[in-house]
Amino acid sequence: MVNYREIIRLKSQDYSNTRVATSTGSSRNTVAEVWQLTQDKDLKWPIPDELTNPDLQAILYLDRACTNGRKLPDFETIHNELAKPSVTLSLLWAEYCEQCRNEQVIPYQHSQFNDKYHAYAASKKATLRIKRKPGELTEVDWAGKTLTVIDEAMGEPVTAYVFVACLPCSLYSYAEAFPDMKSPHWIEAHVHAYRYFNGVTRIVVPDNLKTGVIKNTRTELILNRSYYEMAEYYGTAIIPARPYSPKDKPNAEGTVGVISTWIIAALRNRQFFSFIELNAAIQEKLTEFNKKPFQKKKGSRFSAFEEEEKSFLMPLPAAPYETAVWSTATIQPDYLITAGNCKYSVPYEFIGKKVDVRVTEKCVEAFYHNNRIASHIRVAYAKDPIYLPEHMPENHRKYLSYNTESFLEWGESIGASTVSAIKTFLSAHKVEQQGYKTCASLMKLADRYSTERLEAACNRALSYTPNPSLKNISTILKNGQDKAQAKPAVAKTSGQYGITRGASYFKGGSDND
Repeated sequence: MVNYREIIRLKSQDYSNTRVATSTGSSRNTVAEVWQLTQDKDLKWPIPDELTNPDLQAILYLDRACTNGRKLPDFETIHNELAKPSVTLSLLWAEYCEQCRNEQVIPYQHSQFNDKYHAYAASKKATLRIKRKPGELTEVDWAGKTLTVIDEAMGEPVTAYVFVACLPCSLYSYAEAFPDMKSPHWIEAHVHAYRYFNGVTRIVVPDNLKTGVIKNTRTELILNRSYYEMAEYYGTAIIPARPYSPKDKPNAEGTVGVISTWIIAALRNRQFFSFIELNAAIQEKLTEFNKKPFQKKKGSRFSAFEEEEKSFLMPLPAAPYETAVWSTATIQPDYLITAGNCKYSVPYEFIGKKVDVRVTEKCVEAFYHNNRIASHIRVAYAKDPIYLPEHMPENHRKYLSYNTESFLEWGESIGASTVSAIKTFLSAHKVEQQGYKTCASLMKLADRYSTERLEAACNRALSYTPNPSLKNISTILKNGQDKAQAKPAVAKTSGQYGITRGASYFKGGSDND
């Protein structure tokens, strides 16, 4: 027999046909033919030891294989096992081979195993279950036809676009109307669909619409950031259909057509004055649609979902995903970003940097190189910008902390004379705020000269005047007068020292008169 294993091993190491033929004792034509068949069958070295030369001959040359005495697989069991997640024909063939080895019978090789099973599946018309496993796919799309909602305030019609999601295995479907097909509503529709299914599939197959897919080529896939974030949150993968290839999601396309008739056309003559009212009507029709019996098999979409697919869905997270809108912003000198009608602060160190801004219904976040640098609770409206103290430079933080209470509290921590000086500065103007600048300057003197010297200087200034000025205190500190101690006054007694004129001198007379 031809040594197929050795031919494949040597050819995988790039030996020429002549050298391989000499080594294996085969002709060059045989070597070339075996290597070509190996590539056609997608066999690669190393080949498992279980595949002997006769096995390889059966795989490469089906017409030469002897099937006498081989165990026939239980195709019904294989068909049911294939419906389970992550189960493949290769795995089942390996288990089949192990079973045959235990029973000491000859198994069919992989290619024959696959061929015979596909023939069995075709005879049962059950190929759909091979391609669409429970809990594996969700196909999503916008329905081509639309409905109308009457705006109560304006009295004008508003177009309602219908989102459709379908689970291909059971054909269980979801539908909901939205006022537009933009990214926030596109993602919100997915969140509502997962809630309706009470679970998440492992893959989502959408069209190449710009709200979800930025770029989809043979070599590159770029998703909308919010859409990708939603998929990451639910632990699912987004694999868009190939451009201009609706057959990549045939169940969604078919469901869109059926829903267009069963729901959209059925509601065409009814008037709705809100999307809540419209979606309530859609939910009624959707329940009827999912429970409608199949025409060619038993059960309905709902029963197929409950019996075959529901248990295979991944569980939902504890909280639903919050739709996020991403944008970029360059931080200006006021270190603020804008979200809606409000402005929020980021750390001042990022002035001049470009950051990513993520906005949800509840929070506003800023990211720099994928690291979050700021987070705020979102508010509906704020007249003034929302600053966090930790985002400010030190001088800005001090400025915003200026108020009467803070100045008095600081003065009390220094001493009674300092408090008296501060009260004088605050009461010297019609409005207390006009004295804040003087109080702030007094605080700077404390930083420059120390709190002890400031207290002594205020005490000395108050000894001169009950209303000292900042200039008085600053001069005392500058000249060091706060350090000098006051000398006690000496009382002079008349007639004890020096020459003293008597009272008669001032009367114009003498002492003898």
